[in-house]
Amino acid sequence: MKVLQQQTKEQNFFTNEETLQRILTHYLDDAFKDYAFQELAKFGELCANDIDERAKFTDREGEPKLQRYNKYGEEVSQVLVNDGYKKTVEQSYNTGIVGYVHKPIDALGHKGNYVYSFAQGYLLSHAEPGFYCPVTLTMATAYLLDHYADEKVKQRFLPHVCATGNTTLYEGATFLTERQGGSDVGANVVKAVPMDDHYVLTGEKYFASNAGMCGVAMVLARIEGAQEGSKGLTLFAVPWRNEDGSLNGIRIRRLKDKLGVKAVPSGEVEFDHAKAYVVGDASRGIYYMLEALNLSRICNAVASIGIMRRAFLEAKHYTTNRLAFGAPLTQYPMIRDSLGKFAAKLQVETATIFDLIAQYDKVTAGEGTQEEQILNRLYIAVMKKESGEQAVHFASEAIELMGGNGYIEDFVTPRLLRDAQVLTVWEGTANILALELIRLVDKYQAHELFIHTMQERLATITHEFTTIVAHQLTEAQRKLQIFASLDEATKTFEAKAMAALIAHCYESVVAVEWAARYGGKYELLTDIYLESTWQLREIGAEMKTVSYFDEIMKTTPLA
Repeated sequence: MKVLQQQTKEQNFFTNEETLQRILTHYLDDAFKDYAFQELAKFGELCANDIDERAKFTDREGEPKLQRYNKYGEEVSQVLVNDGYKKTVEQSYNTGIVGYVHKPIDALGHKGNYVYSFAQGYLLSHAEPGFYCPVTLTMATAYLLDHYADEKVKQRFLPHVCATGNTTLYEGATFLTERQGGSDVGANVVKAVPMDDHYVLTGEKYFASNAGMCGVAMVLARIEGAQEGSKGLTLFAVPWRNEDGSLNGIRIRRLKDKLGVKAVPSGEVEFDHAKAYVVGDASRGIYYMLEALNLSRICNAVASIGIMRRAFLEAKHYTTNRLAFGAPLTQYPMIRDSLGKFAAKLQVETATIFDLIAQYDKVTAGEGTQEEQILNRLYIAVMKKESGEQAVHFASEAIELMGGNGYIEDFVTPRLLRDAQVLTVWEGTANILALELIRLVDKYQAHELFIHTMQERLATITHEFTTIVAHQLTEAQRKLQIFASLDEATKTFEAKAMAALIAHCYESVVAVEWAARYGGKYELLTDIYLESTWQLREIGAEMKTVSYFDEIMKTTPLA
């Protein structure tokens, strides 16, 4: 294989990430922005080097192992992880990736927010999207405890879930899935029986991620005598161990042998009179867990764009340095086209996901209107679907761009593809997300609210691209009105296509906002994005991905 120079490795996932830096500058005040840039530069270097190396070892040789019994034959259900994994746990949580959403950052004197937390998660997912799953579950656990637990339960668990090196860390988990139910959570049968000042749980959860590593799990169970279906479920906080260190009536039957995301131990968990504590109103467990699920869906989307950018960086580095037929691969139009479309989709999707994250910050702070809450649910559903599918596409095409080497485990691309595949499944498949779209359309006329909001945003922009997007919004409005009028069966048939349409309209508006706000290469990226997404190019027309290539591949960091 001929190369122009030694293949370079990205040394810091943050310092050249101009889009993320502009996002932080836009959404954070000056003091918070300066703090974020400083901390993310350190974390970005860590992710590109030590955490990345550990992730490779965990994936290939050091995945979690289940020790069911100790040498005396006693049940211990202990999950053993390698030392590098433990170091990643320590370093990641100590950044405040979970804790600083719920407690003050000492250097600033106030709490962080989800924009900053998800910026950390985005960088982490470049290296280890598998480990970002336990972080996600811990974020969801912290959210539920902070928003709904009574003071006694909150004080027992929340400081540990939000630990940043100041106290013992309790990672979190959310256990929903049972064998007989799957996505039909209302079929759950784990039973809760009152006992003194707590309950005891009996039953099993079939796909329990972070089993054995979590200090406390959020579990849906049915109190004896409660109604059938999802509305009869109560949310419980279940410590993995008792205060004396013994197992809390919990055993792990086995760990799942998964295609990817090897870093997270996913197991089958049995409860045998495990102590559990009610969180919030006993009759609203399913509603609380659905809120946590929405948070997890954003994490899923953030992991997706992390994989997308890593795939883009790997493909860009490789094709820049690889010689074929006497010239670097990046001199050929087909390669420039692939990378140019990668760059445009990545930039626009990253900006759009952080647009919804900024709104999520507002909604979870109790400052969002009802319309903003509805739209945020819609954005989360369609962007989780879109980004998960794009993560698979980016990882797959990066392998193709790198040829045979892209398929070899010495390179990161095979792991990216294996890890990406689960992002289309976790926190709701495309079918489940399509059902969420139908609910929002039927109950809240979310499609009308969406089109109106997008048209309002577009009306504030002065740029030639607005004409293209205005036309697409008009077409989308027509299609969505037809969709809303369909019978239920036909709606389910059409819903995934409508979700994609909404995602593309949302991204197009954000893209034009960026083109107008920043100009330069963002205008070129928007031009490519709109042409590619809406299939506007005629055969033989200007090859924009080729002619714009040098400009759109440049990065101009803000710091």
